[in-house]
Amino acid sequence: MKVLLTGAGSGIGHELARRLAERGDELVLVVRSADRAADFADATVLEADLADPGSIEALTLPERLDAVVHAAGVVELGPVAELRTDAWQSQLAVNLLAPAILTRLALPALRAAQGTVVIVNSGAGLNANPGWAAYAASKFGLRALADSLRAEESAHGVRVTSVYPGRTATPMQEKVHQQESKEYDAGRWIQASTVVATIVHVLDLSRDATVPDVTLRPS
Repeated sequence: MKVLLTGAGSGIGHELARRLAERGDELVLVVRSADRAADFADATVLEADLADPGSIEALTLPERLDAVVHAAGVVELGPVAELRTDAWQSQLAVNLLAPAILTRLALPALRAAQGTVVIVNSGAGLNANPGWAAYAASKFGLRALADSLRAEESAHGVRVTSVYPGRTATPMQEKVHQQESKEYDAGRWIQASTVVATIVHVLDLSRDATVPDVTLRPS
């Protein structure tokens, strides 16, 4: 399986890249700099800044892809009354605009393989809480992107799944706790490997079915 993946530098994306590499899948990693993919010597590395649409547009993608997984994301919490414009722009750019552009570029390759798009969303893509307006807005938009794409591409045999993990033990979650002024205990949250197991299940799903949405919550 040839899989294009964002977010392989840390967290869920890194764990997914490791799992796929171990089983022999062919990885195409979109990273900001090559050192972010240093753990995956056999991967094809494409350098792009996901906050810069022009950088993404300049990419040359493979002619055939079995899957695209959007796992990259950024977060910056704050109330609407205080959140800076650049915080809004960065989250919308990386969390929403980048997946939209990259998916458009990848669609010919996905159609050729009747491939799968997996969008790693968030519980914040289903519910917006105080202080989470910008991040949730980007994730609500990502949900809309997935829903529209699913309806548009079903005729081409392309499947689209949104994965909505709750709080997951990743470096991003540690940053969130710092912004919330809370003590971080990784043991309280979903493990990245659990989310990855769900994504791998979606990627390996038989052609007679599709999983439009899947939600995970800490137990």
